[in-house]
Amino acid sequence: MKRDILPIGSPELREVAPRVTDIHDPVIIAEAAALEEAIRTFRVQHGFGRAIAAPQIGIGKRMIGLALREWPAVIVNPEIVWTSDERITLWDDCMCFPDMLVRVERFASITLRFMDLDGRTHLRERLSRAEAELMQHEIDHLDGMLSFDRAVGRNPFVHRSVFEDNRAAFAREVDYFPQPM
Repeated sequence: MKRDILPIGSPELREVAPRVTDIHDPVIIAEAAALEEAIRTFRVQHGFGRAIAAPQIGIGKRMIGLALREWPAVIVNPEIVWTSDERITLWDDCMCFPDMLVRVERFASITLRFMDLDGRTHLRERLSRAEAELMQHEIDHLDGMLSFDRAVGRNPFVHRSVFEDNRAAFAREVDYFPQPM
């Protein structure tokens, strides 16, 4: 079941995704497979992408597809159960607007509770900055928020081509850099 990534401005990106109640439902299994396919396809086309939230492909469910080692391919009903006091700024990118980056502020670390597709509950404590910022970004999608909603500082938006041409300068503008892209 191939689904395209919704572009910025799509109304579905502003909806709050409800919790998944039955992970064994065949519809959920099919939608999880669609998430896995979407992230693989995007990575081939654009060369970046570590995760995708279900609403980004028009699936209104609290699920995230991941392309991270040592993580399940799909996590269900993720929730942040702890946040660090420290906050960081970084350049955030998104599959819904792959040609732009947005300077945002996020917690430096979080603890995340979620389920896998086998029904097991996991607790990942004090995530690294790379994992923490990623999960916060994806959970924002589940809550109908976009990076643009969290933009901070002067001139917080940059086209990817300008960013790539001036990486060192843009690195000096944030606390956390580089992030995997």
